Amino acid sequence: MEKIVERFLKYVSFPTMSDETTGTTPSTEKQKKLAAYLRDELTALGLDDVRMDEHGYVYATLPANTAEPTPAIGLISHMDTSDAASDTDIKPAIVDYHGGDILLNAEKNICMTVADYPYLSDFAGKHLIVTDGTTLLGADDKAGIAEIVTAVEELLHDGTAHGKVCIAFTPDEEIGEGTVCFDLEHFGADYAYTVDGGFLGGIEYECFNGAAAKLHFHGVSIHPGSAKGKMKNAMLMAMELNALLPTDEIPACTEGYEGFFHLCDMEGDVENATLSYIIRDHDREKFEKRKALMAACAEKINRKYGAGSVGLTMKDSYYNMKEIVDRFPYIVARAEDAMRTCGVKPFREPIRGGTDGAALSYRGLPCPNLCTGGGNYHSRFEFIPVEDMIACKDILKAILRGAVGEKE
Repeated sequence: MEKIVERFLKYVSFPTMSDETTGTTPSTEKQKKLAAYLRDELTALGLDDVRMDEHGYVYATLPANTAEPTPAIGLISHMDTSDAASDTDIKPAIVDYHGGDILLNAEKNICMTVADYPYLSDFAGKHLIVTDGTTLLGADDKAGIAEIVTAVEELLHDGTAHGKVCIAFTPDEEIGEGTVCFDLEHFGADYAYTVDGGFLGGIEYECFNGAAAKLHFHGVSIHPGSAKGKMKNAMLMAMELNALLPTDEIPACTEGYEGFFHLCDMEGDVENATLSYIIRDHDREKFEKRKALMAACAEKINRKYGAGSVGLTMKDSYYNMKEIVDRFPYIVARAEDAMRTCGVKPFREPIRGGTDGAALSYRGLPCPNLCTGGGNYHSRFEFIPVEDMIACKDILKAILRGAVGEKE
């Protein structure tokens, strides 16, 4: 078995789902178990300055092995997984794929079909790591971690010239908190790449502007038989507010640069109800208008049902890093050159999401996002081709090799 695959399968055995409700960093203690494992692994490889801090961040440095002037380059991936599906008791399998549908779970008759995922056919002839259809795989972003660690391990032994490599593995990226406690001052990179993207060849440096909105509805409960003029049903108020938002500006109806409102959680009864949204748009002006619309909808409910009927809290999560990365075009060009060197055709596409790199870019560390090779992230149908993981690892090495002797 390829070392990168062995490594990846070990990493996904650690459940690391983050939780936006805890208010701690990391948001879940279980992320620290993978962090401690990675700290020990990087130490065993012989890297310098290996440490895991109290917040679960893991840092390490591969010193330069050349005297030529070379920028210090950071490589970053995140340890946590999405809450879109379970990440406990993952049962990965490697499929020698020759096209057609993939039966993931015979007992439960769960298939990943070409009808649902037409691009599956593009991977015929490759070995796909898949789930049993009941959990996430965790390639987002444990594939990125495996690719970074394996690339660094090979650099330690194959004599390839490289500058200083700064490594970081972060918690809580999936809840928009991945850089809250990132030690940028001591990280030491001139610029960096997050390895947190999708299909092979992708380079992303345009992301959403993102915010989270939570609405708490306060109703009045009374016996339904005597409720006229007295009852205020919190759940119905919540439904009414959701109906005020554009029905076609949701994830299922948008693509490319189109923004959306995404209702990601709801709960409630007559007296209390809660709606949780994420708000996304690539365009900053449109993003601000979306937040203003959410506030206006809440105000409309309060005017109709009385002050305090709904409370709204909104918090920005990250901003579109294009504004920052555009100032450093050589960073993207270097990654594209490395891909071509490895026989991979690069393509640029907007991220319909966010990465740690967005926040880091605004803190002064330009940080576009590179592919990991996987697909169907945040899904029970997540998969990643072995061959593409290896290619992504080789691209990282080519970036580091290509930067030797270059001045910005």
